[in-house]
Order: sequence, then C-alpha cells, then structure tokens
Amino acid sequence: MIMNTSFFKNKRITVFGLGLHGGGVGTVKFLVANGAKVIVTDIQTKEQLAVSLEKLKGLKNIEYVLGQHRPEDFTKTDMVIKTPGVSWEDKNIKLALAVKVPVEADASLFFKLCKNPIIGVTGSKGKTTTSVFIYEILKFAGKNVVKVGIGQTSVLDKLALLKKDTVVVFELSSWRLSALGRYKLSPHIAVFKNMLRDHLNYYKTMETYLADKKNIFLFQKPKDWLIINADDELVREAAKEAKSQLFRFSYSLIAKNRSVFIDDESIYFNNGIDTKKLIALSEIKIPGKHNLSNVMAAICACCAFGIDFAQIKKAVANLKGIPHRLEFVRDFSGMRFYNDTAATIPDAAISALNSFESPIILIAGGTDKGLDFSEFGEEIAKKTKKVILLKGNASEDLSIKIKKNFSEGAEMEIPVVGSMDEAVAKAVECAVAGDAVLLSPGAASFGLFLNEFDRGDKFKEAVNKLK
Repeated sequence: MIMNTSFFKNKRITVFGLGLHGGGVGTVKFLVANGAKVIVTDIQTKEQLAVSLEKLKGLKNIEYVLGQHRPEDFTKTDMVIKTPGVSWEDKNIKLALAVKVPVEADASLFFKLCKNPIIGVTGSKGKTTTSVFIYEILKFAGKNVVKVGIGQTSVLDKLALLKKDTVVVFELSSWRLSALGRYKLSPHIAVFKNMLRDHLNYYKTMETYLADKKNIFLFQKPKDWLIINADDELVREAAKEAKSQLFRFSYSLIAKNRSVFIDDESIYFNNGIDTKKLIALSEIKIPGKHNLSNVMAAICACCAFGIDFAQIKKAVANLKGIPHRLEFVRDFSGMRFYNDTAATIPDAAISALNSFESPIILIAGGTDKGLDFSEFGEEIAKKTKKVILLKGNASEDLSIKIKKNFSEGAEMEIPVVGSMDEAVAKAVECAVAGDAVLLSPGAASFGLFLNEFDRGDKFKEAVNKLK
C-alpha cells in the first residue's frame, strides 16, 4: 500500500475539480513538482476559477478543461484524483472505475505516501478544534508536528514538510474517509468525536454517513488507538467493531479502563490503573461546555501518543480558542461580539447558545442541508432576546420553527437580511451594553457567501467597522 512520489513521473493524471478553496491547487502543484502531466477538469469556467488559476500561473505540464468534462480525461489517463466532495456515484468517477483507472482523493494518496505516524480526527462537530488542540499540546511537548486537512488548506503539499520525527495531525471529513475506506487505510491514532445529523443533502441517510465515518478505525491494527466519545451512543455502538485499543472521554465519571472524564469541576485522567486530577475546569480559558469535550479528546490522543502527564497539564492551561469557533471579535459600547460561523448545523449553534449567561442577539440561518430545525427554533425562542436571519431556504423553515414556540398573542419580528453589514446593523439597533451579539448560523453559507469562513470574515469586518 506504501507508494513513492516517483510513481507520478511522466504519468498522465486527471485532477477532477480545481475549486476555489486551495485543495485542488495544492494537488496540482504537488503533481507538477513530481513530474506528472496534469489534466485539470472543472465544470466551472475560467472566469469563475480565476483566483485558483492565478496561483498556478507559470506552471508547466498542465492542460485545462474548464466549463465541461470530457470522457477521455477519465478513461485515457493513469489516475484520477477527485476533490473530496465529489461523490463516488458521479458518472465520471464510474467511467474511470469501469476501465480500471485508479481513483484517489488527496487523503488516500497522503496516507499511502506518508511514512510518519498519523493522528486522525473525525466527528460531525469539533474536529477542527480538537485537531488544533492536539497539535498545540504536541508542539508544547517539543514534538515536530504538522497539521493537515485543517480548515481551507491543501493536503498533498504538506508531504514536503515531513521529516523523520514528524507526527501528523490530520482532520478527516467523512468525504476524505470514504477514500481511505476504499483502500483500507486508517490512522495509527483515531479520534471519533461525535455523530450528529449533518450532510444529509449529500448522504440521504445517517447510516451511509456513519459508514464513511467508521473508516477512521475499521482498518486499525490491535496496537493502534481509537479514542471515542463515551457520551455519544452512535459512536459507542460503532466502536464495538474496532480491533484497536480503546480510550474513552466523557462529561461524567468513568471508573474503569483508560479514560479522561469530568468530575467535581475538574478533568481527570485514568491510565487504566490510577486516576489523577489533570486540571480544574476554572483553569481552562476557552468558553463553551462543548469545548471541554474537544479538550478531553485532545488529552486522550496525546496520552495515547505517549506525551508526559505533566506536559499535557501545562499545555491544556495554555490552550486558546480557534478562529470562527466562538471567537471573541470585539467589545463595542459594552456589547460583546462573537463569531461562531463554523456552527453549520443546528446542534453546533445550540451548543453556542448554551455557552452564554448574558442576553443574546443571534444572527442565524442560511442554506438548508436537509436538517431539522425544530429544536434549534425552540432554543432560540427560549434563549435569545432577538434573532436576525440571513437570507436562504433554511431561514424560511427556521423562522416558522421559532414562531411556533411563542405563546399565543406574543409576537416577535424576525428580520431576514441579504448581507452581513445589514445583519450587524440590525443587531446593534436592539443590543445594549452587557448583551452578546452572536453569529452562530446553524445552517450552510452558500448563496450569500463563498463558504462559512467567508461568512465569518464578513461578520468580523462589519463588527470592526462599527463606530
């Protein structure tokens, strides 16, 4: 299964989907650097892809097929590398597989080419924060560590950063895991955070979504480690199929076996023999109960990797929040602004609402991913002083769900706006000193924004312009 970069020399490789997020660009650069002849095909036009094409300017051995896909680019080629979000049911992928052309994703190639230990992190929510926390603890402990797949960055060009002693922390989406499953690949240490309703516009059922997620541990060996959220029933059930060693974390006491848990307002570590207090919750600087779950998952991963207890303890006390995740933006006239744009599903936005004691003005809504907004609507009606919705089909549904929770005769105007500037202006109109203005959409961003990070950046820009 191990590959060498020399494989690509003089090979004809089709990159299916250049995109605008950097992954496609990184893949093309990697292939060109390793001597491949690259065909880049994307349904978007030259104009739409201008930002990505500019980054590839001057590179040789690239042929662009834009605004269309040609069958021959999938059949008369040595390999197809698909962008993670392209389905295995796509007709072009099926065309390639029918004539035995290997189809890869950036993640499967990375795993085949990487000789270093990989700590993989997945889950419906919290995987980015957990991955960053693991990275920070390892770095604090003096390890040479590289982050891969975290946020909007490419994957394959990270191979050039690896040295003999490097440890890789890889955030693995279900789409990237689907490629690992095809080649029976799992990381040495796997962290499975949670299993919530998400991406049902892509997967149609929770079963198919979970099947991809399970690839993070299905091909582990007995000496490998699987870290699971003991509070998540779907994750607990799935882990029964694991052949690897188990490490659990929980908001409640776990008396037996290797675990990290919360008890008596502190985080404890059980190494399977003794239980030691690691840190008091009051010493952790990051807001939000859900972040304690991310911290515990990171502690488990670092323990499994063999990091010393005392170093973990010191590192955890120094952890900070992550951009776009309950990120404090600014205090303006006593109103505090928080950017939680990465909350793209209702469960994540509900967690954000539960992180505040102060009155909340919420900016939410956007595009629907086939999710149920009933509980989110209920929590908004209960916990917010005012809600402003961003234009999109999710907002129509959410508005109905919020209004359902008002007592008869009670009315609340729910404005729907077409820009972030307008949303922030409306929030400021009704906020007073002591209020929290929170962007936590609970929905996808497409339509008004390039992606959720663009949505968060626009929020920060609008807040920082306030005078």
